[in-house]
Amino acid sequence: MLKKLSAIALLGVACIATPALAETEMVIVSWGGAYSASQQNAYHDPYMAANPDVKIVNDESSAEAVAKLRAMNEAGNVTWDLVDVVASDAIRLCDEGLALEIDFDKDLAAAPDGTPATEDFGELIVSDCFIPQIVYSTTFGYRTDMVSEAPTSVCDVFDLEKFPGKRSLEKRVINNVEWALICDGVDPAEVYNVLDTEEGVARAFAKLDTIKDEVVWWSAGAETPQRLADGEVVMGSTYNGRLFALIEEQKQPVGMLWDWQIFDLDGWVIPAGLPEERVAKIKDYLNFATDTQRLADQAKYISYGPARKSSAPLVGKHSTLGIEMAPHMPTDPNNAKTTLLYNYEWWADNRDDLDAKFQAWLAN
Repeated sequence: MLKKLSAIALLGVACIATPALAETEMVIVSWGGAYSASQQNAYHDPYMAANPDVKIVNDESSAEAVAKLRAMNEAGNVTWDLVDVVASDAIRLCDEGLALEIDFDKDLAAAPDGTPATEDFGELIVSDCFIPQIVYSTTFGYRTDMVSEAPTSVCDVFDLEKFPGKRSLEKRVINNVEWALICDGVDPAEVYNVLDTEEGVARAFAKLDTIKDEVVWWSAGAETPQRLADGEVVMGSTYNGRLFALIEEQKQPVGMLWDWQIFDLDGWVIPAGLPEERVAKIKDYLNFATDTQRLADQAKYISYGPARKSSAPLVGKHSTLGIEMAPHMPTDPNNAKTTLLYNYEWWADNRDDLDAKFQAWLAN
């Protein structure tokens, strides 16, 4: 008995004497809603399970990432560790020295067959600072019970007579001006050439004027799905993965309009100005979270195409619904009959100017 008590006492002393692992918080900025949930399931939770000393804290400020990183850099106080941004924002941040350049083949995992990361990501590496995660599209959803017939064209968004009711549009200039010009008769292949002119920009805003009074503006990706679910709007733009969650997971009376969906890339940047030890930890996370299996795993939770070539064959069924995910991807041939490829370089060069004009138009 004494021996048992002594052993227990010694065990207690040993437990007290063993220090707990120091927990490191990693602030990861993303878009919230179904998208952040897919990252939590595919990347964050498995990484924290393998690294119990790390606690990932989610921030949903990606829509404001450029402005906030500019302010943090100016103040000399960068509080974010990793930021999820669209490709054009990554190019801007890289050009301004606000994001770190990546050594892709050194910092990121090779494909399972040894193919280097640069070859596996291929042409989707559009900036030295940007690590692609997904190909996604911005498109429209509509309430099937609030229309007399299903819309078939993106230009139905501008038809208030045939499809009366409120629209939900993103409160930023991108995508809106492209759709406006297409629906004002501009050849989609000429959209960016037209936007290069003052007359073209004015033409886009004039088309948006025709529905401005019926628009409810959104800033977070979860807003349009919620407004559609609540019946607050008859149709609205958002990311295709958010609509997938609304339609397939939540079983809401909502349809998907793929016509002239706008393809874009989304991925990671590491903010400049972080201490080396923080950068080392972030790169360890990135090596894990952007490998072939992890990018394929994200497609179990949301209908975005993984950015690695080696991930595509591993895309299977939804984690809980059991349905094949490939037909729900924006790149599926049945969904991609009419698509506009977002012009990253054009927007990187023109975004600040167009943003200012858009804000002036909103206030008018």
